[in-house]
Amino acid sequence: MISVEEALTTILARFHPLEAERVPLREAWGRVLAADVVAREAIPPFDNSAMDGYAVRLADCIGATEANPVVLRVLGEAPAGKASGFDVVPGTAVRIMTGAPIPAGADAVVMREETREAPDRVEILVEPEPAEHIRRLGEDVPRGSTVFEAGELLNPAALGVLASIGVAEVDVIRRPRVALLATGDELVPVEAPLAPGQIHDSTGPALEALLTRLGAVPVPLGTARDEIEDLRAKIAEGARHDLLITTGGVSVGDHDLVKVVLGELGEMAFWKVNMQPGKPLAFGAVGDTPVLGLPGNPVSSLVAFELFVRPAVRRMQGHARVQRPRLTVRLSHLLEKRMERRQFVRAWVHVEDGAYQACSTGPQGSHVLTSVARGNALLDLPPGAHRFEAGTLVQAILLEEGEAYAGRHPDR
Repeated sequence: MISVEEALTTILARFHPLEAERVPLREAWGRVLAADVVAREAIPPFDNSAMDGYAVRLADCIGATEANPVVLRVLGEAPAGKASGFDVVPGTAVRIMTGAPIPAGADAVVMREETREAPDRVEILVEPEPAEHIRRLGEDVPRGSTVFEAGELLNPAALGVLASIGVAEVDVIRRPRVALLATGDELVPVEAPLAPGQIHDSTGPALEALLTRLGAVPVPLGTARDEIEDLRAKIAEGARHDLLITTGGVSVGDHDLVKVVLGELGEMAFWKVNMQPGKPLAFGAVGDTPVLGLPGNPVSSLVAFELFVRPAVRRMQGHARVQRPRLTVRLSHLLEKRMERRQFVRAWVHVEDGAYQACSTGPQGSHVLTSVARGNALLDLPPGAHRFEAGTLVQAILLEEGEAYAGRHPDR
């Protein structure tokens, strides 16, 4: 058997970022930039006020205190959205709103709370610092600067930055199209009634959702029968996309025909990976399309997706970090392994008493999909050891966003 790391290294060596496409800004969230973005405008585009208050000259406000205020004549008001038309000359001030351009002659803004107001004059109760409460031209983004570089991930704040400099469209790595092919005479779609000996395809909808959440475009091909011709046709169809994922038919059974057809149509390696669940794995290509053959058991398929498919898809999307984040957690109860293989245990990771704790989500059989649905992490238990006492520190692969780890498991 080969290690998880050997398998992943071999797989990732075959994947590279896809070509670029130009998309509207609203469609760019979570995408990776394909080209540098240079600011055509400065942000802020002009000196403006960070507060509601009064634009003043520093020289007029020297020594101002609440007990000894400086009295200035108010010329008028500077609203946001247009120039005030006033020049601040000695002995005067302009009432100014947040975001309004700084009037000529002013070199500080005094907050409204630090003044006493009258209809045509204002008492300044503090001595302001130079440029206090003034947002300077280009302070955030100078004009002509490189705002984001190719390879950077566009998060929501980055979209806000791009909007602020007038970028309506952006070049990003295109979304991978990933074909999904289930195999097996026993599988039927969820909407179809079950005949004796049949089961609903549970893996397909789960993989489709994982790919969608990942930002890829899933292309479901349905289920191929355990017949050579049907498998050939559907695998050839899947090879027209950026990646083909098959589930089932890569083990050693008499009816594992996927192995046969993949070997016929492409260059394939069929591995036993030192892991549980998910030992049988196929990888190779049909033409120019990479193919990953996942195990048929639903949990094995989902774990293999997290460890091998997800990093490959993220590599195609141009991400620098392709693997899930990991965390050291403390077991809240005893865990025992029955196999020598490295085991990935479905678990719930949560914060308790200021530390990350982990507990199993239930039975760990390869058919028990509910223990995946109730979890937010996979515990990575190394090969060899069989008994992990409560309190043992282990590595956890995090499967959800950060807020999922803030509380206790709802069932506990």
